[in-house]
Amino acid sequence: MNVTSQTDDEQTKLWNGLAGRAWVEAQELLDQMFKPLEDLLVEAVSAGSGRQVLDVGCGTGSTTLAIARQLGAEGRCIGIDISDPMITSARARAERESTPASFIRANAQNHAFEPASFDMIISRFGVMFFDDFVRAFANLKRAAKDDAELRFIAWRSPAENPFMTTAERAAAPLLPNVPARRPDAPGQFAFADQRRVHRILEESGWAEIDIRPIDIACTLPEKELVRYLTRLGPLGLVLQEADDQTRTQVIETVRAAFEPYVHGAEVRFTAACWMVRARAPSAPAEPKEAARA
Repeated sequence: MNVTSQTDDEQTKLWNGLAGRAWVEAQELLDQMFKPLEDLLVEAVSAGSGRQVLDVGCGTGSTTLAIARQLGAEGRCIGIDISDPMITSARARAERESTPASFIRANAQNHAFEPASFDMIISRFGVMFFDDFVRAFANLKRAAKDDAELRFIAWRSPAENPFMTTAERAAAPLLPNVPARRPDAPGQFAFADQRRVHRILEESGWAEIDIRPIDIACTLPEKELVRYLTRLGPLGLVLQEADDQTRTQVIETVRAAFEPYVHGAEVRFTAACWMVRARAPSAPAEPKEAARA
């Protein structure tokens, strides 16, 4: 999810409008691009003991479905996302392939989850969009069983992810209304600061916090590059309003800026991310004196 916004209302409008529809239309391309990151989370679930899994910011459901397939009849995986178009797509995918995953259209920041109902909570790029991060992760902790694991992948800084900002940088001279990214605001790079992520998790009640950098090679077909850069991210939204002449000029300029990433029929880039782990601490045992009272 590549767009920076500031409030929950704006996020709801964004992901139920142009941005949400664009992600649904580009579902197969995005799933292919980020498959290596999905695989890391599936492996984490497989290696752990979690059988009741929540996927936060599940989008069109690729990771949720992959984990549900991995768990089989022995567990369940539920995806939650604020976007109605993406949740609708995820449910249709689950039905088509008869995978027993389920989906909730809601904001995980304040959704009334059944307390202590998940033994693992995961996310691939889905936790950087809350308007109150501490409140959101505290709500997720309430949904977690004692000793449950939190495992999510988030982007590091824009400077470490030049592929992700190439389009808007190249287009800036032609489209001055491309929104600037605001440090620490909800959006793709909200978790760039490792210390900030640690503080958010600590303040929301999570323990055993471990944040490690990972650099993952990702690819997409060269023939899909123009569709990718014109439909997604801040540039994708602004181009919807541009006239034909401006749009053509922007596409030519931006496509040329991506040339260093093109290798024949394939576009290659590195996703510089954090792999974040934490654990829901067990509730302290009730003192015997209090128990007898």
